[in-house]
Amino acid sequence: MDLLQREGRYPLPPHAPKTLGVEFSGTIESLGPGADASSSSSSSSSSSSSSSRFKPGDAVFGLAYGGAYAEYIAVSTKMLLRKPDYLTFEQAAGIPETWITAIQALHFVPQAQPGQSVLWHAGASGVSIAGIQLSRLAGASEIYATAGSAEKCAFVEKELGAALAVNYKEANWVEEILKRTGGRGVDLVVDFVGGDYFEKNLDVIARDGRICMLGLMGGAIAEKVNIGKLLYKRARVEGSTLRSRDEQYQGRLRDKLEEYLPKFESGELKVLIDTVLPWEEIVKAHELLEANKTMGKIICTIP
Repeated sequence: MDLLQREGRYPLPPHAPKTLGVEFSGTIESLGPGADASSSSSSSSSSSSSSSRFKPGDAVFGLAYGGAYAEYIAVSTKMLLRKPDYLTFEQAAGIPETWITAIQALHFVPQAQPGQSVLWHAGASGVSIAGIQLSRLAGASEIYATAGSAEKCAFVEKELGAALAVNYKEANWVEEILKRTGGRGVDLVVDFVGGDYFEKNLDVIARDGRICMLGLMGGAIAEKVNIGKLLYKRARVEGSTLRSRDEQYQGRLRDKLEEYLPKFESGELKVLIDTVLPWEEIVKAHELLEANKTMGKIICTIP
């Protein structure tokens, strides 16, 4: 998202600031008038709460509509969470947007059920790293992923516990997953790619399965798609976004994320960080993103 916005290819919601960055951690500098809607927090970039829960100096992390590439950010306290001692500021900054998006893709849009199988595309991306772990906790029968290198596939299988990760550059992931499932396919597909993946998703989806579209990295046009598969498979395709959602909806996601926080302390969930850089090296951070070789979050710190 940050790359697309920087290049002018991400349509900002009307209320979003132009400054990049939607997730952060930091300490509260001050609380705004009314003390129930907003706060100002010094940040380290990457519902049910009210500001009466917070006070200046509190360590927090959260989600914003934009503006996290900064020393200070003004956000609603409805989107803040207290940073527990068992999370570093760097770890906390890497949680909000990716984990909330994964929660939305798994629980809010398709409403995944225990015993269902799941395919996460871009398996080594921040959202899918979170989603694969959440799928395991949700009782998924089998978890599959696609990724763009042998190293990423090994990471997804060994570190995250996916049953199978397919290198889409070297193998036909549809054939591999259908082979693994005995031709049945998977119950849920979470896709960030779009483009020619659309029909491939229809090929791999099981009867009565659901496809959740979260991005269009491969393009918005799917040419010559056989939509008959939607009918005879009784498949459902639904697109979803996070940043354009209203505060009430995002607040529900924030509350769900809060339920998962103890799992980070127990080790059942992990925040996987690829690189930590000072914010003066933000250009290098974007170069790493563009190279598409990372496995985990890139965090920039502000002293």
